[in-house]
Amino acid sequence: MDYPAGLENVISDLSNSVPQHETQAYPKPARIVIASRESRLAMWQAEHVRDRLSALYPGTHVDILGMTTRGDQILDRPLAKVGGKGLFVKELEAALLEGRADLAVHSMKDVPMTLADEFALVATLERETPQDAFVSSRYASLDELPPGAVVGTSSLRREAQLRAHFPYLAVTSLRGNLDTRLRKLDEGQYDAIILAAAGLKRLGLGGRIRATIPVELSLPAAGQGALGIEALSSRPEVAAWLAPLVCGPSQACVRAERSVSRALAGSCEVPLAAYCVVDGGALWLRARVALPDGTRIAAAEVRGNIAQPDELAAECVALLRADGAQDILDALDTR
Repeated sequence: MDYPAGLENVISDLSNSVPQHETQAYPKPARIVIASRESRLAMWQAEHVRDRLSALYPGTHVDILGMTTRGDQILDRPLAKVGGKGLFVKELEAALLEGRADLAVHSMKDVPMTLADEFALVATLERETPQDAFVSSRYASLDELPPGAVVGTSSLRREAQLRAHFPYLAVTSLRGNLDTRLRKLDEGQYDAIILAAAGLKRLGLGGRIRATIPVELSLPAAGQGALGIEALSSRPEVAAWLAPLVCGPSQACVRAERSVSRALAGSCEVPLAAYCVVDGGALWLRARVALPDGTRIAAAEVRGNIAQPDELAAECVALLRADGAQDILDALDTR
């Protein structure tokens, strides 16, 4: 694949990598085991990677090890209150450490910004639609919702941006897998819910999307819409097997987004958005940090060299701090 100049330098893993010239140094695997959560969306993602690997390596047995994570089990409290994104990956990482799986497939927005040294993100696949989706049985868009309408979301990032633009709505917590959230909407518990458009599209539920929310209104989370693959950092052969699946532009953009979030201690407890695209051969990175009630939002955007996503992220973080992001983060720490 032809990439913009310099992009081949960032088609590596976010931490450890296998140089392109070494990807042929390892023999074709006889068997690959993929660890995955057992939700319908997670299994779709794992099956997608399985099918891509099976096409790459005919004769290789590619199996899926389905697992239930603690994040899937705790459904009665907001994710920010029970441990954050790490609850969705710990069991999968244990399977990697114990040799029961070779790799784990994640929605990149669910992956903690900092991984233990034993692990590496070895591939980011081509990104699906990164925007948030408005889903409702009664209303066509956020603008149509009347005062007091109940809107469900699992994300403080979405909540903060909704409250900033629509202070008259009742924004409340929504947990559960995708099917559970849609069922709660259909039962009338909510007037509308906000979901990632990518998940709906991947499961053939794009028809449930009444409107895709513009990024100017709801800037996406770091990594939203992208699939990431995690493996042990001590197993470069796994990174080599997966190298052909890497999408260079998506990996560069997600790297920049995650670098912003990491610098600002981004987690489920911090309403933080970071979204990057390739525009005119350069990276265009936008980010926001907010209070959950939307009363204060720091924002920044930068453009720069596609081969320097981390440097661009650092520039963006500096602008965010200058716009009051640190004051917001300090206020969150005291709550």
